[in-house]
Amino acid sequence: MRRAGHSFYSVDVRKTPRLNAILERVNDTRSVDVSDLAGTLGVSEATIRRDLQSLSRSGLLVRTHGGAVANDLDGELPTQIKAVRRHTEKGRIGLAAAASIPDGAVIGMTGGTTMLELARALADRRNIAIVTNAVNIGAELIGRPGVHLVVIGGVARPSAELVGPAAEAMLANYHLDMAFIGVDGLTAEHGCTTYDEMEAQTDRAFLQRASRAVVLADHSKLGVVRFAQITPLASIDQVVTDRDADSAQLASLRAAGVDVVTV
Repeated sequence: MRRAGHSFYSVDVRKTPRLNAILERVNDTRSVDVSDLAGTLGVSEATIRRDLQSLSRSGLLVRTHGGAVANDLDGELPTQIKAVRRHTEKGRIGLAAAASIPDGAVIGMTGGTTMLELARALADRRNIAIVTNAVNIGAELIGRPGVHLVVIGGVARPSAELVGPAAEAMLANYHLDMAFIGVDGLTAEHGCTTYDEMEAQTDRAFLQRASRAVVLADHSKLGVVRFAQITPLASIDQVVTDRDADSAQLASLRAAGVDVVTV
């Protein structure tokens, strides 16, 4: 009988963190075994089989006899899965970014799970205006007495962002003191990148309306290049990331003249 202390998770582990743990294991090892996952996560093999089937239907891995292998299509993860990936690091980044925002500021915020942590850190602030295109951020901040909230409309993306010409036309009505954007890739050579070209265009519009541009990105985004460029690094004033970021990647960003904060 396996002792409870030998598992990374207790037997009552919730489904979304468990799915995240499976995806992390597949990413690290390229293949997983049902019995091994059941032992590690403290759940039954039947539960693991259902989890693998669910992830396979979403295209996040490929089901095999007795387990699964990585899906190398490099697709965008669903928001509910991304939300539990590196949650602690994202929380620190959000708090650090919030501390840099003065009272009375007008800020723009694009979507993403790190950006959601910034929104949560700002929820109890007073005398602050937030313009966002992310419906989950809007839901987090609506009704907060100290926050003047503007949610711009557009075409809905799986990232919970509203993008496209309608979003950009509405955004043109506002001046932002600071714009905070989330990215899916960040390098000194290719700048800020994401999966979708329409989302990249709307993110770029946020930066163009702002006096100061800040990227929030956990360490997994550094050194990565995705399909659509948001902006070259020269347009970014500051990057806030976590202390697990690769030192060479941090050095290349700093050498390009960007202020890099690690938390």
